[in-house]
Amino acid sequence: MKKRILSLVLSAVLAAGAVGCVSGAQEQEKKEELQKVTLNEVAHSIFYAPQYAAIELGYFEDEGIDLELVCGFGADKTMTALLSGEADIGFMGSEASIYTYSGGAQDAPVNFAQLTQRAGNFLVAREEMPDFSWEDLKGKDVLGGRKGGMPEMVFEYILKQNGVDPASDVRIDQSIDFGSTAAAFSGGQGEYTVEFEPGATTLEQEGVGYVVASLGTDSGYVPYTAYCTKTSYMEEHPEVIQAFTNALQKGMDYVNSHTPEEIAETIAPQFTETDIETITTIVTRYYEQDTWKENLIFEKESFELLQDILEDAGELEERVPYEALVITEFAEAAAE
Repeated sequence: MKKRILSLVLSAVLAAGAVGCVSGAQEQEKKEELQKVTLNEVAHSIFYAPQYAAIELGYFEDEGIDLELVCGFGADKTMTALLSGEADIGFMGSEASIYTYSGGAQDAPVNFAQLTQRAGNFLVAREEMPDFSWEDLKGKDVLGGRKGGMPEMVFEYILKQNGVDPASDVRIDQSIDFGSTAAAFSGGQGEYTVEFEPGATTLEQEGVGYVVASLGTDSGYVPYTAYCTKTSYMEEHPEVIQAFTNALQKGMDYVNSHTPEEIAETIAPQFTETDIETITTIVTRYYEQDTWKENLIFEKESFELLQDILEDAGELEERVPYEALVITEFAEAAAE
């Protein structure tokens, strides 16, 4: 009887092992069938929650894509990676594609999907200011962003809309690297700082700063970030661009149909250095200011507003035709 039981146990173990081998082989085979796509993102931020939801929920794999995510740490570096062929798709502010096109680049990148429709940064002061007005910045020292980058241009656009001259009324420090302004502010530099998350929330948690305004709210709807790829890649791999866009749309649908708490739980594996309470706080901020579009269609009105901001900042000598840098067919198909 004991021998029979032992025999049954061994058979079960061997069967389980065989199933495991088959399952592992099937997984490997499935992975090999996926199309490898390298995405270079301008920054790794909770601001881009729909993208991370799509990653964590397996939407890219569902669409046949093996996604490699790389952080460029700046639009200039992300665009360089795209132009050099290190990345298949770039994710950054669309101003980078306009600069590249205006510079006469061959095989110019084309925007095919817009993710965010609000600016993602906040103005942080050293004390609480419940009655804050943008005029309060007159004569003050502010830690700003890189010249020609979307954070800085949107900031200056808001100042001008509120009667504040960024050149003469405010002292804006643009010498600090992206991602280092929060530490500089915490160390005593500046009276205000313009911060992305988690910088703004971290400063509040440390008790050294307070969010007094949202640039996303005060600037209105701005095409802040979008996905682009070289014209040649789009022509050679239209099915990949469509699959990529389909996955993103599923991620967008998810964040637009779930609570900030649920979104935070889903994307938390992307931000292991940040506790879930902080992630939830940040997601809630972006959620409440209507940061994410319902679809990925980069509309002409948004593109023209972007060029208005570039002109206003003195960064654009000649406007670029919408049709030259934006294609909507992939986003339209994904939204159906």
